Amino acid sequence: MVFNDCIIMAGGSGTRLWPASNTGTPKQFLPIPGAEAGYSFFDAALERALALFDREGDGRVIIIAGQGHVRRVAEACAKLKPGDLSRVLLIPEPAARNTAPAIACGALYAELALGGGRTVLVLTSDHIIKPPDLFRVDAAAAAAFAREDNLVVFGIPPRSPETGYGYLEAAGPAEPSAAPPSPAGPPGPPVFRVAAFREKPDRETAERFLAEKRFYWNSGMFAFSSRFILGEFRRSAPAVFAPFEGLRPPGEDACRTQGGLRILAGWPGLAEAYAAVKPISFDYAIAEKCRRTVMVAAGFEWYDVGSWDEYSVLASAGRADAQTADTASPDTGPADAAPAAPKPSGPVYRSDAENCFADSDIPLALCGVRDLIVVVRSGKDGSPPAVLIAKRGQTQRVRDIVEQIKTSGRTDLL
Repeated sequence: MVFNDCIIMAGGSGTRLWPASNTGTPKQFLPIPGAEAGYSFFDAALERALALFDREGDGRVIIIAGQGHVRRVAEACAKLKPGDLSRVLLIPEPAARNTAPAIACGALYAELALGGGRTVLVLTSDHIIKPPDLFRVDAAAAAAFAREDNLVVFGIPPRSPETGYGYLEAAGPAEPSAAPPSPAGPPGPPVFRVAAFREKPDRETAERFLAEKRFYWNSGMFAFSSRFILGEFRRSAPAVFAPFEGLRPPGEDACRTQGGLRILAGWPGLAEAYAAVKPISFDYAIAEKCRRTVMVAAGFEWYDVGSWDEYSVLASAGRADAQTADTASPDTGPADAAPAAPKPSGPVYRSDAENCFADSDIPLALCGVRDLIVVVRSGKDGSPPAVLIAKRGQTQRVRDIVEQIKTSGRTDLL
């Protein structure tokens, strides 16, 4: 067993992929570009977590998600084999409070209900990671350091001067006291001490980070022992952890089931703890202050599909891999919409439309245009209709649009 438990962070609204992603259908429940129909980012995270457990072990997957997403989580988990489903527990958050309270909640549950000193891996539910074997090798290295009272973060070797990610500054190499287990496959990854966490940089700074070779993208995935991280909360973020301090192990009667999924629906004091804590990220509350932080330099491929530009590239690659060429002329006939759409998509018709990506749930025509990304949601699923039209390379500006929508009071669009 690589880890005792995995915490899957499945909250958030994923507004960088608005309007397809919204509070009702956040990014983690959207289809992975190019994957088989209905296979979502959340499905991939669940599969990734379960692959880290030995079949005879007691590994648990703890899903932290919003109350409004219980149905979607249950539907995804219903596709699991019974043995895998028995390992999964959903903790619905009483309120959205960012990642620090969510991780505190999951780690405290592991410590109180599953046994002291569990090694825990925190995964986000909106990443693409491949191949699985390399991820398991890197996870084994992370687990070795987590068992020795370190906070472990996965650093991604940067492929470009990306301004949309935070960075990790690596210091000297780190060595565990004991050699990590060696699963069959490639040798383990290099591991470094973390000198600093760096905020999302401007373009000039990102180019410098790329050239200096000692900066890595911060993947947002962490590993630790439950006992160690709760001590870090008490030391570095007492205001975050204090509301959780008095919680006691929940009894079996605190759980209900939905489609075979166990849901912790009645942990006494949890709602009050969430009501008392302010939103704050795990990076700010804990990671940047931790004195024992190391970084696994990832050997696996990692994608945070954080913009429509990235989504369109992966969608196009997925179509090419699957050899699903359009049957009609690229300039005059119907072209595929985004692959594996969450509901039937309308065809996209093109006439002299170059380097354009479209994802629409109704018929759409593009004529005499260049370098556009067009996303159309008609509202036929009950959500408000909305359309995004952006120039390629500019879809990070969706964040600005989302802020304008909030300011205008039209939060129903989100």
